[in-house]
Amino acid sequence: MVSHSAYESITLDIEDGIATIEFHRPGVHNALNNEVMLDLKRAFDEIQLTRTIDAVVITGEGDDAFSAGADISQYAGPATEHDPLQRDRQELFYEMYQKPYECHAPVIAKINGYCVGGGLIFAMYCDIRIAVEDAQFGVPTANIGQIPTGGSTWRAVELVGEAKAKELVYTAGMIDAAEAERIGLINRAVPRAELDDTVAEIVAGIQGTGRKAVKNSKRALNDASRVETLEEAREREAELWWEQFATDERRELVDEFNEAE
Repeated sequence: MVSHSAYESITLDIEDGIATIEFHRPGVHNALNNEVMLDLKRAFDEIQLTRTIDAVVITGEGDDAFSAGADISQYAGPATEHDPLQRDRQELFYEMYQKPYECHAPVIAKINGYCVGGGLIFAMYCDIRIAVEDAQFGVPTANIGQIPTGGSTWRAVELVGEAKAKELVYTAGMIDAAEAERIGLINRAVPRAELDDTVAEIVAGIQGTGRKAVKNSKRALNDASRVETLEEAREREAELWWEQFATDERRELVDEFNEAE
């Protein structure tokens, strides 16, 4: 295992092609302050330079929270005291949220408790979300007189649809993991005792396929969500299809398949 310790609020460990990131602010339910955001950006930049990584798993320290969202202490005071700092912080949030979305490898949010506000938004930008059955989800920004940020309104509508996204934001209410799974906010809710094994099985599934194919599939799926027409999506998909077709991985796996027949 390679452990990267030059971080203040997270840890990054890399072993057998799997990068594991853990938030380390359990005393404040792993809230996202400036240090966390900067650490996450650096960690994902490091992962991006390590192309042998097949999957990234993100979780929070302890049993209570994945992340309770933005550190509200950094929002206190009149707007004049925050300008231009808050404008810069919103850009930082957006850049942080984009990191798992743009990462070359699939990113799995391993949700072990409360997943709220900015923590939920960060999880929404991951590729796969697996949560314990007693996890709670919400976007309570209206409770502090704010609105969601960092491109979260677009992402929420994309994941759960306009009607449910508006309900979650307008009411600042919380939903449980069963409801989150039903509306498509998470992939799966599992008993707490099964969380580690479930995530490990997903990672094993990723590593048991064509690894370059998975990464190119992520690129194609992300591109499909950004364009306005089927023709644009199809054009980009075709480019990536041919790029993957030219790989040694594709040829070797097809040969293995045919030999097994």
